[in-house]
Amino acid sequence: MDIPYLPLRDGNKIPMVGDTTFNQELVDVAEIAIRKGFHHIDCAEMYDTEQEIGIAIKKAVAQGIDDIAAALDHSLEKMQLTYFDLYLIHVPFFAKSDSDFQEKSIGVSNYLRPHLEATLKTATDPPVINQIEYHPYLQRADSFLPWMREHGIQVASFKGLTPAFRCPEGPLVGCLSRIAEAHNTKETSILLAWLIQNGVIAITTTLQPKRLDDYARALTLKLTNEELHEISDVGSKFHFRTSWQEKFEESDRA
Repeated sequence: MDIPYLPLRDGNKIPMVGDTTFNQELVDVAEIAIRKGFHHIDCAEMYDTEQEIGIAIKKAVAQGIDDIAAALDHSLEKMQLTYFDLYLIHVPFFAKSDSDFQEKSIGVSNYLRPHLEATLKTATDPPVINQIEYHPYLQRADSFLPWMREHGIQVASFKGLTPAFRCPEGPLVGCLSRIAEAHNTKETSILLAWLIQNGVIAITTTLQPKRLDDYARALTLKLTNEELHEISDVGSKFHFRTSWQEKFEESDRA
């Protein structure tokens, strides 16, 4: 499977579609995903799946060569790996010098613009990616995505399939169904294609191996400009956030 890569400003590159690992039941699916060519695996210590996912990775691919200092050591030990391609930081902390970490790339997760502005003032090796909840119902306000890209920060999306799974009765239901029928595919493939064609890395997850083929279909889809605009326009008129709702006002689209 030919998954497109997005270049990062530090010279590395990242697959445009990633597979997240939130539940131990995903271990077998993770191995299948890797063998199918999904080499972007999204994991976190809080998911409590690192040891199992590490076994799946070890079965499917060869190990690398570097190690990571401090907190990364614990994750690497559980996953039976020796380096990460990308390490995402979920709290307002960042390395002060290149010697703090030896991974290929460093990114952040759930950072808002004030967090990034503070980080960029002090980090000698700034983040190359910010992974945030992003989908047609949460397209972010105040030109956040263009601002990040102007500062060399690419965007990765989690919960990108929210209109299909979390808000199936939302205003996009008819639009997605019609576009999916026109392309002879599923609504989930349309949503992933919308992300990819907008230059956003799509993080997916599933307990059903057959859905991986639906997700892979998004890589060959070419939505028209009219279809892309319609999804964005209809989605922007409805606001829904799945994560950290208690941290935001109901109308806050930051």
